[in-house]
Order: sequence, then structure tokens, then C-alpha cells
Amino acid sequence: QVQLVESGGGQVQAGGSLRLSCAASGRTFSGYALGWFRQAPGKEREFVAACITYGRCTTNDADEGRFTVSRDDAQNMVFLQMNTLKPEDTAVYYCATGSLGGLGLRVGQIPKERYEYEYWGQGTHVTVSS
Repeated sequence: QVQLVESGGGQVQAGGSLRLSCAASGRTFSGYALGWFRQAPGKEREFVAACITYGRCTTNDADEGRFTVSRDDAQNMVFLQMNTLKPEDTAVYYCATGSLGGLGLRVGQIPKERYEYEYWGQGTHVTVSS
């Protein structure tokens, strides 16, 4: 059974940094995307960043340059380094994974839609104060 456990959330002042970690277990994740979504209060859950393999990653346009996603396949982990945090980054951050097969993606394309991810963690809270 696939399990995803996030850690690293917390409260930080604007301009600060946090590093989120997600430990994945229950299968090998070759051929699976590993990534992050977030859900702010009163808003839809949105894509933040993901990797389909080591070194093949993407971040949403709004957070490009501040957030960096990476994955360690040897440890089945995915990380999200968040720098220069803003109050609007306050949200619950979810780790997610899904098989790349059957999605109709182009080779090298990284899934960014919620429905493309099958498994989700419980989430970790990030609060950024001004």
C-alpha cells in the first residue's frame, strides 16, 4: 500500500525558508511522478512542483525561482525547498504520486493536474507571517 508522509512544515516569517520532505513507501516509484500541491484556506488545491525522475522536475510559473523540487529515488523521497516565503504561501502542502502510464503524456512531460495523481499524503501546514 502506497503511503506518503510529509514533514518540515511550520511557521516562518515572510522572507524565510522551509524545506518540506516527503517519504514515500509501498512500492518502487520508477515511472511515477512525485510532487507537491498546496491548498490555501478557501481555495482549490493547486499544483506546486513535481519530478518524474531525478533531474526532470518542474515548478509552477508563479513560484519559479523561489521553490525548488528534487527527488531522491534511492530513498524514495521528494523535497520542496521554499525560499523567500510570502504570506500568500500559507497553505497545507500535500505530497502526491501517480503513475505516468496511461495519462497520455508526452515523453518527459510532467503531470500537473490533481486527477493525474493517485495517492496523497495527509499534508503539512505552512504558515508565513508578515
